[in-house]
Amino acid sequence: MARSNIADTVILIIITVMKCINVESMRFDLQSGHTKCISEDIKNNAMTVGKYNVVNNNEGFPLPDDHRLTVRVTSPFGNNYHFGDYVESGNFAFTAAEAGDYTACFWAPDHKPATTLTIDFEWKTGVAAKDWSNVAKKGQIEMMELELKKLQDTVKSIHDEMFYLREREEEMQLLNRATNSKMTGLSFLSLLVCVSVAGLQLWHLKSFFERKKLL
Repeated sequence: MARSNIADTVILIIITVMKCINVESMRFDLQSGHTKCISEDIKNNAMTVGKYNVVNNNEGFPLPDDHRLTVRVTSPFGNNYHFGDYVESGNFAFTAAEAGDYTACFWAPDHKPATTLTIDFEWKTGVAAKDWSNVAKKGQIEMMELELKKLQDTVKSIHDEMFYLREREEEMQLLNRATNSKMTGLSFLSLLVCVSVAGLQLWHLKSFFERKKLL
């Protein structure tokens, strides 16, 4: 039983670490005149970095003019964190001031005939977003110390993630309570309306029979 509990705990920690160390790396096609948006759930005060570039299918030759992008990264409340206009590559880095879904949208200008752009995009958040090579160079620290610092930041990310999940759970509980209260009120109102309608029907039938002198 003890081994089973330990295994469950280890699995839970691994899952939490994977959530904290989030790396979104992808390659996708974008047709001219179209837009593709990618969202990432980022918690408050989390660091995030991203880079993108249009893949050159003809190595040794410059990209044609129609292989350009307009890129915009926005917060959950619509604040701009990055904007690149008519570019073939770029990168962004910021610390999230708002918790929620951040969106990176890629738009290719319309061309005739239509062209298809292949885009490499990498998005890192949390511990994965830190430049550990620069940390090692600037601090002149040993490899073991660097690994310990990584572990320390990972543990801190797990700790922050646990508090974030707890806050989300409390928000869900408050939402459930509010929903239950509203449903109770609506149920009572529906019952009151049904009783009132039934009473009106009885009164109408009684009046009808009295007029017809059936009672």
